[in-house]
Amino acid sequence: MPEGLKLDAPRVEDGAAIWRIARDSRTLDLNSSYSYLLWCRDFAATSAVARDGDGEPVGFVTGYVRPQRPRTLVVWQVAVDHGQRGRGLAAAMLDGLTTRVAEELGIDGIETTITPDNTASNRLFTSYAERHGAPVRREVLFDDALFPEEGHEPEVLYRIGPVPALASASPTASAGATAPTGD
Repeated sequence: MPEGLKLDAPRVEDGAAIWRIARDSRTLDLNSSYSYLLWCRDFAATSAVARDGDGEPVGFVTGYVRPQRPRTLVVWQVAVDHGQRGRGLAAAMLDGLTTRVAEELGIDGIETTITPDNTASNRLFTSYAERHGAPVRREVLFDDALFPEEGHEPEVLYRIGPVPALASASPTASAGATAPTGD
């Protein structure tokens, strides 16, 4: 984690700040402010917020465990406040979140979708896979024709895993059990 910042689980009171960071990113599909409040309440265990020295959110990662693949964390959104960019914060948040969720819930891989024009996210998730020695598979999940608004690019599914460090951090690994990955 970059100096002066702390990784934490989001709280409901962080919802408005997270919504603003998403809005100001100008790259994310902005959800309603209500959805960010719900995310902070219902998915705090699978999400993370980076806080500055005053405890204010300056970045976030939202995610959930996929019901059909309980060892997979789906990363929904990653955003960093403009003033904190260029410090490696997105990678640090993603590493910290996946380690925590592996230890608590036993995930061993991640999924996300990225539009082809989102260079920063493509780089973030490709470098995550490289850093952790994990394979990455890509395929179009939602073709652009499925979206009701014109001009939405396809969403490409990135499947990363198994991630060796996550598999060894999971509760099942420490108990000596082997759990199926859901594939």
